[in-house]
Amino acid sequence: MNVNRTSSALGEFIKSRRERLQPSNAGIKPLPGRRRTPGLRREEVSYLANVSLTYYTWLEQGREVNPSPEVLLNISNALMLDEDERKYLFRLANLDPASAGVVHHREGSDFSFMQTIVDQMVYPSFVTDEGTDVIAWNRAAKLIIADFGRLPKNERYMLNVLFFSADYREKLVNWEEFVRFSTATLRANLDLYQDHPLYMERLERLKRHSKEFSRFWELYEIKQKRVSTALFRLPGAQMMEFKVHSASIDNNPGMHWCFFVPVPGTGTEENLLRMLEQAETDN
Repeated sequence: MNVNRTSSALGEFIKSRRERLQPSNAGIKPLPGRRRTPGLRREEVSYLANVSLTYYTWLEQGREVNPSPEVLLNISNALMLDEDERKYLFRLANLDPASAGVVHHREGSDFSFMQTIVDQMVYPSFVTDEGTDVIAWNRAAKLIIADFGRLPKNERYMLNVLFFSADYREKLVNWEEFVRFSTATLRANLDLYQDHPLYMERLERLKRHSKEFSRFWELYEIKQKRVSTALFRLPGAQMMEFKVHSASIDNNPGMHWCFFVPVPGTGTEENLLRMLEQAETDN
């Protein structure tokens, strides 16, 4: 069997973590006999991870190149890896931790720094989490996209706004084109969220209650996330055209920062600034 650089790096990594972990810390009694290496033996890791000794040995030696997500999760638990180490282990195997049901945990669920980020933006901007819940937004997003603060918390997620908000549908001129593209990106990234119960529950709700979503879903179109266009008609017949950009936060693919950039030459930026000034005066 060929040894490649990725599998060798994975083997070196788990070996280093095996050698630093003492049997007493792993909750097992040491096997009898004199210990020739620091930390755990391979036999002990294979026992804790519920994999065969031969298979685990092949992983360390770089002879096994396609470990399953479940095996990696068992090994990461056996070696007591922290969150950063586990993510690194999965990256070495070219796998996403979500494929093994691992959900990224945000520290303390403190979104204040994200709110600070979006508040610095003049353009409409918001942040969503793994379930597409909108967890931070700025004044421009409230004026152009949706008044997220007035939505009940269980309805404050983008899948709901996109497909079930009558106000959003009315003012987004290219709504059908936009949600068709959004459905295609959902299809393309479904594997990342299949083990996320809330996300899948919301997806099933879309299938049951949105005819448009069901129609687009059945087309089985696949699109990767890229810059898209949103054309809004707001009260007073103002037409505003934006390029929609998004980026992950802290290398977490489930956390998205989305911002709407006015298209030059359309008068959008000027109209947006006037709306923001008026909103400030009204308050």
